[in-house]
Amino acid sequence: MSRRPDIVLLVLDTQRRDRLSCYGYARPTSPHLDALAAESTMFRRAFATAQWTIPSHASLFTGLYPSAHATRQSSAALPVSIPTLAERLAAGGYMTAAFCNNPLVGVVNNGLRRGFESFLNYSGLLTSRPNQAGARPGPIGRYRQWFKGRLAEALNQVQNSFARSEAMLEFAFTPLMVPLWQTALSFKGNTPRSLNDAARLLIERRGVARDQPVFAFINVMGVHTPYHPARRALERFAPDVLRDREAARYLRRFNGDVFGWLAPFSAAGERYHHVLSDVYDAEVATQDAHVGAFIDRLRRSGALDHTFLLICADHGDHLGEKGLVGHTVSAYNELVHVPLLVRDPRGDFARGATLDHTVSLRRVFHTLLSAAGLATSGERDLSLAQSPAADPDGGTVFVEAEPLQNVLGIMLRRRPDLARARRFDQPRRAVVSGAYKLIQTGADDVELYDLDNDPHELTNLVALLPERVEELQERISMVTHAADMPPPSLRPAADTDDPIVQRRLKELGYLE
Repeated sequence: MSRRPDIVLLVLDTQRRDRLSCYGYARPTSPHLDALAAESTMFRRAFATAQWTIPSHASLFTGLYPSAHATRQSSAALPVSIPTLAERLAAGGYMTAAFCNNPLVGVVNNGLRRGFESFLNYSGLLTSRPNQAGARPGPIGRYRQWFKGRLAEALNQVQNSFARSEAMLEFAFTPLMVPLWQTALSFKGNTPRSLNDAARLLIERRGVARDQPVFAFINVMGVHTPYHPARRALERFAPDVLRDREAARYLRRFNGDVFGWLAPFSAAGERYHHVLSDVYDAEVATQDAHVGAFIDRLRRSGALDHTFLLICADHGDHLGEKGLVGHTVSAYNELVHVPLLVRDPRGDFARGATLDHTVSLRRVFHTLLSAAGLATSGERDLSLAQSPAADPDGGTVFVEAEPLQNVLGIMLRRRPDLARARRFDQPRRAVVSGAYKLIQTGADDVELYDLDNDPHELTNLVALLPERVEELQERISMVTHAADMPPPSLRPAADTDDPIVQRRLKELGYLE
Protein backbone atom coordinates (compact mmCIF):
# COMPACT_ATOMS: atom_id res chain seq x y z
CA MET A 1 0.00 0.00 0.00
CA SER A 2 1.72 3.17 -1.20
CA ARG A 3 -0.68 5.75 0.20
CA ARG A 4 -2.24 5.95 3.60
CA PRO A 5 -5.28 3.71 3.97
CA ASP A 6 -8.83 4.83 3.54
CA ILE A 7 -10.60 4.66 6.89
CA VAL A 8 -14.21 3.57 7.36
CA LEU A 9 -15.97 3.90 10.71
CA LEU A 10 -19.25 2.01 10.43
CA VAL A 11 -21.54 2.44 13.44
CA LEU A 12 -24.38 -0.06 13.72
CA ASP A 13 -26.69 2.14 15.74
CA THR A 14 -28.50 0.27 18.58
CA GLN A 15 -26.97 -3.09 17.62
CA ARG A 16 -26.82 -5.54 20.51
CA ARG A 17 -23.66 -7.59 20.72
CA ASP A 18 -25.49 -10.70 21.92
CA ARG A 19 -27.74 -10.75 18.83
CA LEU A 20 -24.89 -11.32 16.38
CA SER A 21 -24.07 -14.92 15.56
CA CYS A 22 -20.33 -14.15 15.40
CA TYR A 23 -20.60 -13.38 19.14
CA GLY A 24 -22.26 -16.69 19.89
CA TYR A 25 -25.95 -16.01 19.27
CA ALA A 26 -27.71 -19.25 18.41
CA ARG A 27 -29.80 -17.77 15.58
CA PRO A 28 -27.95 -17.06 12.29
CA THR A 29 -28.71 -13.35 12.24
CA SER A 30 -25.42 -12.03 10.85
CA PRO A 31 -23.76 -14.30 8.28
CA HIS A 32 -22.05 -11.39 6.50
CA LEU A 33 -20.60 -9.89 9.67
CA ASP A 34 -19.61 -13.42 10.70
CA ALA A 35 -17.58 -13.75 7.49
CA LEU A 36 -15.97 -10.36 8.08
CA ALA A 37 -15.14 -11.32 11.69
CA ALA A 38 -13.21 -14.33 10.38
CA GLU A 39 -10.76 -11.94 8.69
CA SER A 40 -10.78 -9.26 11.39
CA THR A 41 -9.80 -8.81 15.02
CA MET A 42 -12.92 -9.27 17.15
CA PHE A 43 -13.09 -7.69 20.60
CA ARG A 44 -15.29 -9.71 22.93
CA ARG A 45 -15.28 -7.27 25.87
CA ALA A 46 -15.81 -3.83 24.34
CA PHE A 47 -17.95 -1.30 26.21
CA ALA A 48 -19.64 1.89 25.05
CA THR A 49 -19.07 4.99 27.18
CA ALA A 50 -22.80 5.75 27.41
CA GLN A 51 -26.17 4.15 26.83
CA TRP A 52 -27.43 6.37 24.01
CA THR A 53 -26.42 8.04 20.78
CA ILE A 54 -25.15 11.55 21.43
CA PRO A 55 -22.67 10.96 24.29
CA SER A 56 -21.51 7.68 22.77
CA HIS A 57 -20.78 9.27 19.37
CA ALA A 58 -19.12 12.24 21.07
CA SER A 59 -16.75 9.77 22.77
CA LEU A 60 -16.05 8.00 19.45
CA PHE A 61 -15.20 11.39 17.90
CA THR A 62 -13.09 12.78 20.78
CA GLY A 63 -11.60 9.84 22.70
CA LEU A 64 -13.09 11.21 25.94
CA TYR A 65 -15.60 9.92 28.46
CA PRO A 66 -18.91 11.84 28.62
CA SER A 67 -18.00 13.64 31.84
CA ALA A 68 -14.97 15.06 30.00
CA HIS A 69 -16.57 16.02 26.66
CA ALA A 70 -19.76 17.23 28.47
CA THR A 71 -22.07 16.27 25.60
CA ARG A 72 -24.54 14.21 27.60
CA GLN A 73 -27.94 15.72 26.74
CA SER A 74 -29.77 16.46 23.48
CA SER A 75 -29.47 20.16 24.41
CA ALA A 76 -25.67 20.00 24.71
CA ALA A 77 -23.07 20.86 22.10
CA LEU A 78 -19.54 19.57 21.90
CA PRO A 79 -17.16 22.30 23.11
CA VAL A 80 -15.26 23.91 20.23
CA SER A 81 -12.08 23.59 22.29
CA ILE A 82 -12.19 19.80 21.84
CA PRO A 83 -10.96 18.73 18.38
CA THR A 84 -12.96 16.00 16.69
CA LEU A 85 -11.74 12.94 14.83
CA ALA A 86 -12.92 14.40 11.50
CA GLU A 87 -11.16 17.70 12.19
CA ARG A 88 -7.90 15.92 12.98
CA LEU A 89 -8.10 13.71 9.90
CA ALA A 90 -9.06 16.62 7.63
CA ALA A 91 -6.11 18.64 8.94
CA GLY A 92 -3.92 15.63 8.20
CA GLY A 93 -4.92 15.51 4.53
CA TYR A 94 -7.92 13.16 4.55
CA MET A 95 -11.08 13.84 2.56
CA THR A 96 -13.76 13.51 5.29
CA ALA A 97 -17.31 12.39 4.45
CA ALA A 98 -20.24 11.26 6.57
CA PHE A 99 -23.20 9.12 5.53
CA CYS A 100 -25.54 9.41 8.49
CA ASN A 101 -28.98 7.95 9.14
CA ASN A 102 -29.43 9.14 12.75
CA PRO A 103 -31.02 12.60 13.09
CA LEU A 104 -29.39 13.07 16.52
CA VAL A 105 -26.01 13.02 14.77
CA GLY A 106 -26.89 14.35 11.33
CA VAL A 107 -29.58 16.94 12.10
CA VAL A 108 -29.32 18.25 15.66
CA ASN A 109 -26.75 21.04 15.90
CA ASN A 110 -24.48 19.52 18.56
CA GLY A 111 -21.03 19.80 17.00
CA LEU A 112 -20.77 16.18 15.84
CA ARG A 113 -20.68 17.30 12.19
CA ARG A 114 -17.54 19.39 12.70
CA GLY A 115 -14.63 18.53 10.44
CA PHE A 116 -16.59 16.79 7.68
CA GLU A 117 -16.08 18.20 4.21
CA SER A 118 -19.26 16.40 3.18
CA PHE A 119 -21.97 15.41 5.67
CA LEU A 120 -24.82 13.54 4.03
CA ASN A 121 -27.96 13.15 6.10
CA TYR A 122 -30.50 10.44 5.20
CA SER A 123 -33.02 11.26 7.92
CA GLY A 124 -34.99 14.36 8.68
CA LEU A 125 -37.69 16.36 6.98
CA LEU A 126 -35.39 16.93 4.02
CA THR A 127 -32.97 14.19 3.12
CA SER A 128 -29.76 15.57 1.69
CA ARG A 129 -28.21 14.01 -1.36
CA PRO A 130 -24.49 13.36 -1.81
CA ASN A 131 -22.25 16.26 -2.69
CA GLN A 132 -21.60 16.20 -6.39
CA ALA A 133 -17.89 16.61 -5.79
CA GLY A 134 -16.08 16.89 -9.08
CA ALA A 135 -19.24 17.78 -10.97
CA ARG A 136 -19.86 21.31 -12.27
CA PRO A 137 -23.59 22.08 -12.20
CA GLY A 138 -24.98 24.81 -14.41
CA PRO A 139 -26.75 27.96 -13.14
CA ILE A 140 -30.04 26.14 -12.55
CA GLY A 141 -28.27 23.31 -10.75
CA ARG A 142 -26.39 25.76 -8.56
CA TYR A 143 -29.63 27.57 -7.72
CA ARG A 144 -31.29 24.29 -6.79
CA GLN A 145 -28.38 23.39 -4.54
CA TRP A 146 -28.52 26.84 -2.90
CA PHE A 147 -32.30 26.69 -2.38
CA LYS A 148 -32.16 23.16 -1.00
CA GLY A 149 -29.38 24.16 1.37
CA ARG A 150 -31.39 27.10 2.75
CA LEU A 151 -34.51 24.95 3.11
CA ALA A 152 -32.52 22.25 4.88
CA GLU A 153 -31.13 24.83 7.32
CA ALA A 154 -34.64 26.06 8.16
CA LEU A 155 -36.04 22.57 8.65
CA ASN A 156 -33.04 21.55 10.74
CA GLN A 157 -33.78 24.45 13.07
CA VAL A 158 -37.32 23.11 13.52
CA GLN A 159 -36.00 19.62 14.24
CA ASN A 160 -33.41 21.06 16.62
CA SER A 161 -36.18 22.63 18.68
CA PHE A 162 -38.07 19.33 18.91
CA ALA A 163 -34.95 17.53 20.14
CA ARG A 164 -34.08 20.18 22.72
CA SER A 165 -37.48 21.31 24.01
CA GLU A 166 -39.48 19.18 26.44
CA ALA A 167 -42.75 20.90 25.46
CA MET A 168 -42.23 20.34 21.74
CA LEU A 169 -41.07 16.78 22.31
CA GLU A 170 -44.26 16.04 24.24
CA PHE A 171 -46.27 17.65 21.45
CA ALA A 172 -44.53 15.27 19.04
CA PHE A 173 -45.92 12.33 21.08
CA THR A 174 -49.56 13.30 20.47
CA PRO A 175 -51.71 10.93 18.35
CA LEU A 176 -52.07 13.61 15.67
CA MET A 177 -48.35 14.22 15.30
CA VAL A 178 -46.87 10.70 15.55
CA PRO A 179 -47.95 9.39 12.12
CA LEU A 180 -47.05 12.71 10.51
CA TRP A 181 -43.50 12.96 11.81
CA GLN A 182 -42.81 9.24 11.51
CA THR A 183 -43.57 9.51 7.80
CA ALA A 184 -42.00 12.91 7.15
CA LEU A 185 -38.96 12.56 9.34
CA SER A 186 -37.71 9.34 7.78
CA PHE A 187 -36.49 8.59 11.29
CA LYS A 188 -34.37 5.55 10.41
CA GLY A 189 -33.01 7.07 7.24
CA ASN A 190 -32.13 4.83 4.33
CA THR A 191 -29.50 2.19 5.09
CA PRO A 192 -29.07 0.77 1.55
CA ARG A 193 -28.75 4.19 -0.05
CA SER A 194 -26.26 5.51 2.50
CA LEU A 195 -24.07 2.41 2.16
CA ASN A 196 -24.30 2.60 -1.62
CA ASP A 197 -23.26 6.27 -1.62
CA ALA A 198 -20.34 5.53 0.72
CA ALA A 199 -19.20 2.70 -1.55
CA ARG A 200 -19.35 4.98 -4.59
CA LEU A 201 -17.10 7.53 -2.91
CA LEU A 202 -14.57 4.90 -1.84
CA ILE A 203 -14.53 3.20 -5.25
CA GLU A 204 -15.12 5.99 -7.82
CA ARG A 205 -13.39 8.71 -5.73
CA ARG A 206 -15.17 11.59 -7.43
CA GLY A 207 -13.91 14.89 -6.06
CA VAL A 208 -11.03 13.19 -4.20
CA ALA A 209 -7.53 14.41 -5.03
CA ARG A 210 -5.06 11.96 -6.52
CA ASP A 211 -3.60 9.71 -3.81
CA GLN A 212 -5.70 11.48 -1.15
CA PRO A 213 -7.06 9.05 1.47
CA VAL A 214 -10.72 9.11 2.50
CA PHE A 215 -12.31 8.96 5.94
CA ALA A 216 -15.91 7.76 5.71
CA PHE A 217 -18.13 7.76 8.79
CA ILE A 218 -21.31 5.74 8.29
CA ASN A 219 -24.19 5.43 10.75
CA VAL A 220 -26.96 2.96 9.94
CA MET A 221 -30.20 2.73 11.92
CA GLY A 222 -31.68 -0.55 10.68
CA VAL A 223 -32.17 -2.14 14.11
CA HIS A 224 -33.51 0.99 15.84
CA THR A 225 -37.21 1.39 16.53
CA PRO A 226 -39.67 1.48 14.81
CA TYR A 227 -39.32 -2.06 13.50
CA HIS A 228 -39.94 -2.64 9.79
CA PRO A 229 -37.70 -5.55 8.72
CA ALA A 230 -37.77 -7.20 5.31
CA ARG A 231 -40.58 -9.72 4.91
CA ARG A 232 -38.10 -12.51 4.18
CA ALA A 233 -36.41 -11.83 7.51
CA LEU A 234 -39.79 -11.77 9.27
CA GLU A 235 -40.64 -15.15 7.77
CA ARG A 236 -37.41 -16.58 9.11
CA PHE A 237 -37.05 -14.91 12.51
CA ALA A 238 -40.48 -13.54 13.50
CA PRO A 239 -43.18 -15.66 11.80
CA ASP A 240 -45.69 -14.97 14.61
CA VAL A 241 -46.02 -11.39 13.40
CA LEU A 242 -47.21 -12.72 10.03
CA ARG A 243 -49.50 -15.45 11.43
CA ASP A 244 -50.82 -14.12 14.76
CA ARG A 245 -53.17 -11.13 14.57
CA GLU A 246 -52.59 -10.22 18.21
CA ALA A 247 -48.81 -10.22 17.75
CA ALA A 248 -49.12 -8.10 14.59
CA ARG A 249 -51.49 -5.71 16.35
CA TYR A 250 -49.08 -5.36 19.27
CA LEU A 251 -46.18 -4.56 16.93
CA ARG A 252 -48.25 -1.89 15.16
CA ARG A 253 -49.15 -0.30 18.50
CA PHE A 254 -45.53 -0.41 19.63
CA ASN A 255 -44.28 1.14 16.38
CA GLY A 256 -46.80 3.97 16.78
CA ASP A 257 -46.08 4.66 20.45
CA VAL A 258 -43.06 6.95 20.48
CA PHE A 259 -43.27 7.40 24.25
CA GLY A 260 -43.07 3.61 24.50
CA TRP A 261 -39.71 3.67 22.69
CA LEU A 262 -38.30 6.35 24.96
CA ALA A 263 -39.76 5.36 28.33
CA PRO A 264 -37.48 2.66 29.75
CA PHE A 265 -40.17 0.59 31.46
CA SER A 266 -41.75 -2.22 29.53
CA ALA A 267 -45.49 -2.06 28.96
CA ALA A 268 -45.48 -5.19 26.86
CA GLY A 269 -45.70 -7.81 29.57
CA GLU A 270 -44.03 -11.18 29.28
CA ARG A 271 -46.53 -12.27 26.65
CA TYR A 272 -45.12 -9.90 24.04
CA HIS A 273 -41.43 -9.76 24.89
CA HIS A 274 -40.80 -12.49 22.34
CA VAL A 275 -42.41 -10.34 19.63
CA LEU A 276 -39.96 -7.49 20.18
CA SER A 277 -37.09 -9.95 20.46
CA ASP A 278 -37.93 -11.79 17.25
CA VAL A 279 -38.62 -8.68 15.22
CA TYR A 280 -35.35 -7.17 16.45
CA ASP A 281 -33.57 -10.30 15.19
CA ALA A 282 -35.28 -9.84 11.83
CA GLU A 283 -34.00 -6.26 11.69
CA VAL A 284 -30.47 -7.45 12.52
CA ALA A 285 -30.63 -9.93 9.64
CA THR A 286 -32.05 -7.31 7.27
CA GLN A 287 -29.29 -4.84 8.09
CA ASP A 288 -26.62 -7.53 7.93
CA ALA A 289 -27.59 -8.22 4.32
CA HIS A 290 -27.15 -4.52 3.45
CA VAL A 291 -23.78 -4.35 5.22
CA GLY A 292 -22.73 -7.54 3.45
CA ALA A 293 -23.54 -6.03 0.06
CA PHE A 294 -21.48 -2.94 0.96
CA ILE A 295 -18.46 -5.02 2.00
CA ASP A 296 -18.76 -7.25 -1.06
CA ARG A 297 -18.82 -4.23 -3.34
CA LEU A 298 -15.63 -2.86 -1.76
CA ARG A 299 -14.02 -6.29 -2.01
CA ARG A 300 -14.86 -6.82 -5.69
CA SER A 301 -13.57 -3.36 -6.62
CA GLY A 302 -10.32 -3.86 -4.71
CA ALA A 303 -11.07 -0.89 -2.41
CA LEU A 304 -11.27 -3.15 0.65
CA ASP A 305 -7.60 -4.07 0.19
CA HIS A 306 -6.55 -0.54 1.18
CA THR A 307 -9.33 0.26 3.67
CA PHE A 308 -8.96 0.23 7.44
CA LEU A 309 -12.48 -0.84 8.49
CA LEU A 310 -13.78 -0.52 12.04
CA ILE A 311 -17.32 -1.66 12.85
CA CYS A 312 -18.97 -1.12 16.22
CA ALA A 313 -22.27 -0.21 17.85
CA ASP A 314 -22.84 2.99 19.79
CA HIS A 315 -25.06 1.10 22.26
CA GLY A 316 -27.62 -1.70 22.37
CA ASP A 317 -31.30 -1.93 23.36
CA HIS A 318 -33.42 -3.49 26.08
CA LEU A 319 -36.09 -5.83 24.72
CA GLY A 320 -37.90 -6.59 27.98
CA GLU A 321 -34.97 -7.82 30.08
CA LYS A 322 -35.19 -6.63 33.69
CA GLY A 323 -38.54 -5.05 32.82
CA LEU A 324 -36.88 -2.50 30.51
CA VAL A 325 -37.36 -1.47 26.89
CA GLY A 326 -35.23 0.93 24.86
CA HIS A 327 -32.03 2.68 25.87
CA THR A 328 -32.85 5.90 27.69
CA VAL A 329 -31.50 4.78 31.07
CA SER A 330 -29.54 1.71 32.13
CA ALA A 331 -25.92 0.67 32.42
CA TYR A 332 -26.64 -3.05 31.98
CA ASN A 333 -24.85 -5.12 29.38
CA GLU A 334 -27.84 -5.17 27.02
CA LEU A 335 -26.99 -1.52 26.34
CA VAL A 336 -23.28 -1.04 26.91
CA HIS A 337 -21.53 -4.33 26.05
CA VAL A 338 -21.10 -3.78 22.31
CA PRO A 339 -19.63 -5.46 19.21
CA LEU A 340 -16.29 -4.25 17.86
CA LEU A 341 -14.53 -5.57 14.75
CA VAL A 342 -11.36 -4.19 13.12
CA ARG A 343 -10.20 -5.26 9.66
CA ASP A 344 -6.72 -3.91 8.99
CA PRO A 345 -5.07 -4.47 5.58
CA ARG A 346 -1.68 -3.52 7.03
CA GLY A 347 -1.67 -6.21 9.69
CA ASP A 348 -1.52 -4.32 12.99
CA PHE A 349 -4.75 -6.15 13.83
CA ALA A 350 -4.45 -9.88 13.20
CA ARG A 351 -6.89 -11.61 10.88
CA GLY A 352 -9.26 -13.96 12.66
CA ALA A 353 -8.04 -12.96 16.13
CA THR A 354 -10.34 -12.83 19.15
CA LEU A 355 -9.36 -10.60 22.07
CA ASP A 356 -10.88 -10.99 25.53
CA HIS A 357 -9.42 -8.03 27.44
CA THR A 358 -11.76 -5.19 28.38
CA VAL A 359 -11.63 -2.03 26.21
CA SER A 360 -13.63 1.17 25.86
CA LEU A 361 -15.06 2.50 22.60
CA ARG A 362 -13.53 5.89 23.41
CA ARG A 363 -10.30 4.37 22.06
CA VAL A 364 -11.75 4.21 18.54
CA PHE A 365 -10.56 7.84 18.27
CA HIS A 366 -6.96 6.93 19.08
CA THR A 367 -7.07 3.81 16.91
CA LEU A 368 -8.20 5.62 13.76
CA LEU A 369 -5.71 8.45 14.23
CA SER A 370 -2.98 5.83 14.61
CA ALA A 371 -4.11 4.04 11.44
CA ALA A 372 -3.88 7.37 9.59
CA GLY A 373 -0.38 8.04 10.93
CA LEU A 374 -1.62 11.20 12.68
CA ALA A 375 -1.60 10.15 16.35
CA THR A 376 0.70 11.61 18.96
CA SER A 377 2.80 9.17 20.97
CA GLY A 378 0.28 9.31 23.82
CA GLU A 379 -2.58 8.66 21.43
CA ARG A 380 -0.74 5.72 19.87
CA ASP A 381 -0.46 4.22 23.35
CA LEU A 382 -4.28 4.18 23.51
CA SER A 383 -4.74 2.54 20.12
CA LEU A 384 -6.65 -0.73 20.28
CA ALA A 385 -3.70 -2.27 18.42
CA GLN A 386 -1.76 -2.26 21.70
CA SER A 387 -1.37 -5.64 23.35
CA PRO A 388 -3.26 -6.24 26.62
CA ALA A 389 0.06 -6.17 28.47
CA ALA A 390 0.71 -2.62 27.22
CA ASP A 391 -2.85 -1.38 27.78
CA PRO A 392 -2.63 1.98 29.62
CA ASP A 393 -6.23 1.55 30.82
CA GLY A 394 -5.24 -1.66 32.57
CA GLY A 395 -8.44 -3.35 31.46
CA THR A 396 -10.62 -0.89 33.40
CA VAL A 397 -13.37 1.01 31.57
CA PHE A 398 -16.20 3.32 32.61
CA VAL A 399 -19.81 3.85 31.55
CA GLU A 400 -21.90 6.94 32.26
CA ALA A 401 -25.68 6.62 31.84
CA GLU A 402 -27.37 9.92 32.56
CA PRO A 403 -31.17 10.35 32.23
CA LEU A 404 -32.29 12.33 29.19
CA GLN A 405 -33.74 15.43 30.83
CA ASN A 406 -36.33 16.30 28.18
CA VAL A 407 -37.66 12.71 28.19
CA LEU A 408 -37.44 12.48 32.00
CA GLY A 409 -39.76 15.45 32.46
CA ILE A 410 -42.42 13.79 30.33
CA MET A 411 -41.87 10.46 32.09
CA LEU A 412 -42.28 12.00 35.55
CA ARG A 413 -45.60 13.52 34.52
CA ARG A 414 -46.98 10.39 32.88
CA ARG A 415 -45.62 7.66 35.19
CA PRO A 416 -44.12 9.36 38.26
CA ASP A 417 -44.62 6.36 40.55
CA LEU A 418 -42.77 3.92 38.32
CA ALA A 419 -40.12 6.41 37.23
CA ARG A 420 -39.11 7.15 40.83
CA ALA A 421 -39.50 3.58 42.06
CA ARG A 422 -37.07 2.37 39.39
CA ARG A 423 -34.85 5.43 39.95
CA PHE A 424 -35.02 6.51 36.33
CA ASP A 425 -34.38 10.07 37.49
CA GLN A 426 -30.93 9.16 38.84
CA PRO A 427 -27.63 9.04 36.92
CA ARG A 428 -25.85 5.72 36.68
CA ARG A 429 -22.10 5.16 36.58
CA ALA A 430 -20.46 1.80 35.96
CA VAL A 431 -16.92 0.50 36.05
CA VAL A 432 -15.77 -2.79 34.52
CA SER A 433 -12.48 -4.18 35.77
CA GLY A 434 -11.40 -7.76 35.35
CA ALA A 435 -14.34 -10.07 35.84
CA TYR A 436 -16.37 -7.57 37.88
CA LYS A 437 -18.75 -4.78 37.00
CA LEU A 438 -20.05 -2.26 39.52
CA ILE A 439 -23.08 -0.07 38.78
CA GLN A 440 -23.80 2.90 41.03
CA THR A 441 -27.19 4.61 40.75
CA GLY A 442 -27.38 8.00 42.42
CA ALA A 443 -25.43 8.20 45.66
CA ASP A 444 -26.57 5.15 47.54
CA ASP A 445 -27.58 2.26 45.28
CA VAL A 446 -24.83 -0.15 44.25
CA GLU A 447 -24.83 -3.36 42.21
CA LEU A 448 -21.91 -5.73 41.66
CA TYR A 449 -21.82 -8.53 39.08
CA ASP A 450 -19.36 -11.24 38.11
CA LEU A 451 -19.49 -10.95 34.32
CA ASP A 452 -17.49 -14.13 33.71
CA ASN A 453 -20.11 -16.27 35.43
CA ASP A 454 -23.14 -13.99 35.27
CA PRO A 455 -23.01 -12.02 31.98
CA HIS A 456 -26.74 -11.25 32.14
CA GLU A 457 -26.28 -9.50 35.52
CA LEU A 458 -28.88 -11.44 37.44
CA THR A 459 -27.19 -11.84 40.85
CA ASN A 460 -26.04 -8.81 42.82
CA LEU A 461 -22.90 -9.62 44.86
CA VAL A 462 -22.70 -6.36 46.82
CA ALA A 463 -23.39 -7.91 50.22
CA LEU A 464 -20.90 -10.75 49.67
CA LEU A 465 -17.90 -8.84 48.31
CA PRO A 466 -17.65 -5.50 50.16
CA GLU A 467 -13.89 -5.21 49.58
CA ARG A 468 -14.36 -5.54 45.83
CA VAL A 469 -17.13 -2.94 45.98
CA GLU A 470 -14.90 -0.50 47.84
CA GLU A 471 -12.07 -1.01 45.35
CA LEU A 472 -14.33 -0.37 42.33
CA GLN A 473 -16.01 2.61 43.98
CA GLU A 474 -12.61 4.21 44.36
CA ARG A 475 -12.03 3.71 40.64
CA ILE A 476 -15.42 5.05 39.65
CA SER A 477 -14.77 8.24 41.61
CA MET A 478 -12.19 9.10 38.93
CA VAL A 479 -14.96 9.91 36.47
CA THR A 480 -17.88 10.89 38.72
CA HIS A 481 -16.17 13.97 40.17
CA ALA A 482 -16.71 15.81 36.88
CA ALA A 483 -20.30 14.68 36.41
CA ASP A 484 -22.08 16.55 39.25
CA MET A 485 -22.80 13.27 41.00
CA PRO A 486 -22.78 12.82 44.80
CA PRO A 487 -19.93 10.76 46.26
CA PRO A 488 -20.71 7.05 46.46
CA SER A 489 -21.88 5.33 49.62
CA LEU A 490 -22.49 1.63 50.06
CA ARG A 491 -25.98 0.30 50.45
CA PRO A 492 -26.25 -3.51 50.15
CA ALA A 493 -28.98 -3.98 47.60
CA ALA A 494 -29.15 -7.76 47.46
CA ASP A 495 -31.20 -9.78 49.94
CA THR A 496 -29.03 -12.85 50.42
CA ASP A 497 -31.74 -14.52 52.51
CA ASP A 498 -34.01 -14.75 49.49
CA PRO A 499 -34.17 -18.44 48.39
CA ILE A 500 -33.85 -17.54 44.71
CA VAL A 501 -30.81 -15.35 45.41
CA GLN A 502 -29.28 -18.11 47.55
CA ARG A 503 -29.73 -20.62 44.74
CA ARG A 504 -28.09 -18.27 42.22
CA LEU A 505 -25.17 -17.58 44.59
CA LYS A 506 -24.61 -21.31 45.05
CA GLU A 507 -24.66 -21.81 41.27
CA LEU A 508 -22.03 -19.07 40.92
CA GLY A 509 -19.88 -20.63 43.65
CA TYR A 510 -20.20 -17.83 46.20
CA LEU A 511 -22.09 -19.96 48.77
CA GLU A 512 -21.47 -23.53 49.84
